[in-house]
Amino acid sequence: MNTLKFITAGNVDDGKSTLIGRLLYDSNSIHTDQLGILQKQTKASQNGEIDLSLITDGLRAEREQGITIDVAYKYFSTDKRKFIIADAPGHEQYTRNMITGASNADLIILLVDARKGITEQTKRHASIGSLMGIKKAVVAINKMDLVNFSENVFEDIKQDFEEKRAELNYNEIIYIPVSALQGDNIVEKSENTPWYTGEAILPYLEKVEISTNVQSLARFQVQWVIRPKDDAFHDYRGYAGLVLSGSYHVGDKVKILPTGIESEIIKIERHQKEVEKAQAGENIVLHLKDNIDISRGDSIVKVSEAPQEANQLKTWLCWFDNTPLNLAKTYLLQHRFKTVRVKIQSIEQKWNINEWQFSPTEEVRLNDITQVNIKTNQALFFDAFKEIPQNGSAILIDETTFNTVGACMFL
Repeated sequence: MNTLKFITAGNVDDGKSTLIGRLLYDSNSIHTDQLGILQKQTKASQNGEIDLSLITDGLRAEREQGITIDVAYKYFSTDKRKFIIADAPGHEQYTRNMITGASNADLIILLVDARKGITEQTKRHASIGSLMGIKKAVVAINKMDLVNFSENVFEDIKQDFEEKRAELNYNEIIYIPVSALQGDNIVEKSENTPWYTGEAILPYLEKVEISTNVQSLARFQVQWVIRPKDDAFHDYRGYAGLVLSGSYHVGDKVKILPTGIESEIIKIERHQKEVEKAQAGENIVLHLKDNIDISRGDSIVKVSEAPQEANQLKTWLCWFDNTPLNLAKTYLLQHRFKTVRVKIQSIEQKWNINEWQFSPTEEVRLNDITQVNIKTNQALFFDAFKEIPQNGSAILIDETTFNTVGACMFL
């Protein structure tokens, strides 16, 4: 089964880091030496128990403040699956970090404090996950031990979230009552919630099915042109990269973009072995029938499956920089391995995530999410983000400082 990449999000102190720590601890995924360090760090605590939140709160500044600032990544596996977890900040001012963590996630776990219910931050995080194309969501109603594991509290919060569901684009949402601190319904079903008939979090994560874009249109962008030019591989010419979506087979008729030259795949290599086909998520080397001048950033697509081509496009833009967007400035748009110069022609509207409403705006500041119109200095070959996220997103770079100032999701 494929690796599951998921992100946790919620208000400050809702228990995101503790939840991740509990997942790792109860699934025996913490190394002995790391466990010893955690025991020493929490020796002075009142009850002597390990502070599981420290497993992800790795920065000293974060520990001193008792919060998570950066996106902390953790890797673990069980007998059934491998996992990559992103623990995103809870503060509103770190929306950009939340978007960074959600950009590659297959699933989102939304933490809700059972005592507080659905908050503005819950809506914000649910909206961002939906915007970033995540289709699966787990609403983990945490701290159930502080409300005596009340079924009524759980059902009320579930109903509140369901009322907002129509405004989100998730295909599947499940609700789980948990206590991250005590371990209820994290790895195993809890006896404290006999009224809950669903699964604990980990068993659900182990079996949930995630789309791999195999059924989408075939997309491949050249990351590296391999030309050894030695005696053993004198005529070797391969094009290395990741299959972003769809699949490629030996014998496929393909078109090279931007030149538009057509050719045929005569060989596919994966892990230095020849294969007949390759599909989304696999790193491969393509060999073509014709000797064509192909460069890093060029796309190889099937003749019958061309992407959109434009030098004017509409996109969602999340602003990452402390300096506001400057409409008079030229920026660099990095579309995977293809870089073009762009101008932001106009700002259409701003997304007020907390209220799920759009409003007019004339400026874009840190953490704002807006719709903008972009003009590029050369044609870009892309897909809508909602259809093929891997080929429908890009980053915006300040060409003077080379800071990443924004993330784009093409419409």
